[in-house]
Amino acid sequence: MRIRIGWPAGEAHAQLEDTPTARQIIAALPIEGRANIWGEEVYFDTGVSADLEPDARQVVDPGTVCFWTDGNALALPWGPTPVSRGDECRLVSEVNILGALEEDARVLASVQSGDAISVTQVE
Repeated sequence: MRIRIGWPAGEAHAQLEDTPTARQIIAALPIEGRANIWGEEVYFDTGVSADLEPDARQVVDPGTVCFWTDGNALALPWGPTPVSRGDECRLVSEVNILGALEEDARVLASVQSGDAISVTQVE
């Protein structure tokens, strides 16, 4: 499952794994929201609600496509957040792992707080 994430200054593509939450996200597409920035992470509400999956974790690699169950949000880290230790990508709480960006995660640095952000499926 491949998605496109777009915002005014750019876009990124991601491959999603076949997980329960990823299937929910795909079923809800297209998704539109407003970007929030927290350190070097962008997140936005999806309108999807999901439970934590068994492999949920708090520290991920840059460019991991995450689902933050507490906020019903996609979370896309590209670097440290306010709770990180060193250079790690540590999210505020455990997240479901959905997949990974195809591009360098630093492309997300061009997202500004409040930007319109959209997620669509790519064939």
